[in-house]
Amino acid sequence: MNASRHILITGGAGFIGSHTAEHLLRRGDRVTVLDAFAYSYDPIHKEHNVTLLSAYEGFCLIRADIRDKAVLEELFQNDCPDAVIHLAARAGVRPSLLDPEEYSDINIRGTLTILECMREYGCQQMVFASSSSVYGSRNKGPFSETDNVDVPVSPYAATKRAGELICATYNHLYNMDISCLRFFTVYGPRQRPEMAIHLFADRIRKGLPITMFGDGSSMRDYTFVEDIVQGVVAALDRPMGYRIINLGNSSPIRLDGLIKAVSEAVGKKAIVNQLPDQPGDVPMTFASVDRATQLLNYQPNTPLLDGLKAFVTWLNEYDPL
Repeated sequence: MNASRHILITGGAGFIGSHTAEHLLRRGDRVTVLDAFAYSYDPIHKEHNVTLLSAYEGFCLIRADIRDKAVLEELFQNDCPDAVIHLAARAGVRPSLLDPEEYSDINIRGTLTILECMREYGCQQMVFASSSSVYGSRNKGPFSETDNVDVPVSPYAATKRAGELICATYNHLYNMDISCLRFFTVYGPRQRPEMAIHLFADRIRKGLPITMFGDGSSMRDYTFVEDIVQGVVAALDRPMGYRIINLGNSSPIRLDGLIKAVSEAVGKKAIVNQLPDQPGDVPMTFASVDRATQLLNYQPNTPLLDGLKAFVTWLNEYDPL
């Protein structure tokens, strides 16, 4: 693909978005980030990410909500992107049980607003960030893109599945190239502060107790952010109609094993308080990456302990004790 395209990244000031933007800027693409700097965590973290991106000549920032059609139309009319990487969303399983209306409005109406602008101004390619949460509650893996996903167990998961279906509609009606990438528990430098690995590592290094929901047997397929970015960029560079593709590590670990691994990376023993399982949580995530390997040449190659050590190194520099 031509390495001088104009890419719009919604949510590009966030964790995955800033890494993706940096990768594209380094290779010579122009990147416009659209981000609301709102929801779920202190925007100071996004401000830090934007400072890093501002060092690149091809970077442009628009502070706006994806539901603001006037802002989007002005952007598309004046400087139409060649493709959209749509990462912006209200994230998190547990909070979605408390405010399902906001999740629906941002994640579904916001996605429709972007797709409508793409249709109106002739932008034909989107990479859409979906989630492993669409697979619902299951005890056997790996999870394949052909599995039934008719029973999401949280409003957040339902909005992500709805986004996939809306993307399928726009591919059918308007022949857009849309890759829906199901991310499996992404971690690494710049991770959101409320996510488990960031929360665990920060509290362990400060000698504070951490909370383990359940008996420690739940399993997650933790995927290092650089591996995810590899898959996102590969999907951007390979428009192929409508596709759903898992991006994971295909190597799940138990929660109690993760806590032990984070403790090892930090170099201090964890103090663990155990509480019951939380509504909306699932017992397992486990990605089959066969389709990603075949279509995107996707090769996740960061072992968990290596990724955790890289995260802890970043955390100690970003937020010294």
